[in-house]
Amino acid sequence: MITGMDRLIAAVNGEKSDRIPVFCNMFDQGAKELGMSLKEYYSKGEYVAEGQLKMREKYGYDNLWSLFYVGKEVELMGCGNIIYSDYGPPNVGQMVIRKPEDIHKLEIPDDILSHPKFEESLKCLRILKKESDGKYPICAYITSSMTLPAMLMGMSKWMELLLMGPEELRDELLAKCNDFFIKEVAAYRKEGADVLFYANFFGSTDAVPMKYFMDQSLPWIEKDISSIGTKDIVYFCAQARFNNVLDILLKRTGIRSYYLSPLDDVAEGKRIIAGRGLICGSINDIKLIDWSKEEIRNEVKRIIDAGMPGGKFLFTTAVMPLAIPEENIKIMLEAAYEFGSYEK
Repeated sequence: MITGMDRLIAAVNGEKSDRIPVFCNMFDQGAKELGMSLKEYYSKGEYVAEGQLKMREKYGYDNLWSLFYVGKEVELMGCGNIIYSDYGPPNVGQMVIRKPEDIHKLEIPDDILSHPKFEESLKCLRILKKESDGKYPICAYITSSMTLPAMLMGMSKWMELLLMGPEELRDELLAKCNDFFIKEVAAYRKEGADVLFYANFFGSTDAVPMKYFMDQSLPWIEKDISSIGTKDIVYFCAQARFNNVLDILLKRTGIRSYYLSPLDDVAEGKRIIAGRGLICGSINDIKLIDWSKEEIRNEVKRIIDAGMPGGKFLFTTAVMPLAIPEENIKIMLEAAYEFGSYEK
């Protein structure tokens, strides 16, 4: 039996399996599978692990996620309130940094693995590792040093500090976030996460001008990656485009896997990377809420036709809103398995 891990390894190595790997990023849907509210679902690592395992078995895609919700990281740094909704992912309800002096007081945990707020995430990861038995890659989400402050102090305040300074305060916060980043990566690797999504909103010129990217974003990207190495890293910009900096990133960081935006041209991304790494082509899954069967199949085919030639390609989704009808999820994935087959 060919497994999701087999497909991923083949794609990374530029080899053919039965089909391309298909990753599906479903998180909140696990609560529905277990008949729970989102607040109850995310309260226990065993619930999240069970939800992930059930969804992968139900739909047949190739990956599992240890991620609960993005704001989980700042709980380890003092956030004491998470806002839950019936319609979407939980969000940060308390800013850890509310005034400049809070940056000086910000404490980074010495040991992520023993932190009480990491306990349930660790439990989830260990269950997934045991139950998947190496057959399906387990993904973890790691927020970059430059992006994490947005969750600690709010995007508007962070943008003001990032762009206008004072530089000493900005760099102090970035250094602390880099420290947390390194420790978090080490924790996930030690416990067996197979794929680390390096999430960096500021790693795209959709977020900052090219000059700022080169002068500020890129040096911090290099600092992050040089601290942890490129093994198992996937570059991810929260659905922002980055084809125009793809070659720069590859040459300066050595990262070999890139998760393109649905707005990026997949064929152009393949041309730029020129066989030097893996391209992940993602569908704009917000549109799955309303698309017809024909529209879904046509879009899946368009992405795969652009990315599959030459290999080193993976089809994936973006945020997978709860409002997507289950039937449309099945249509998308069945189309990906069909059009991504090497056994036609």
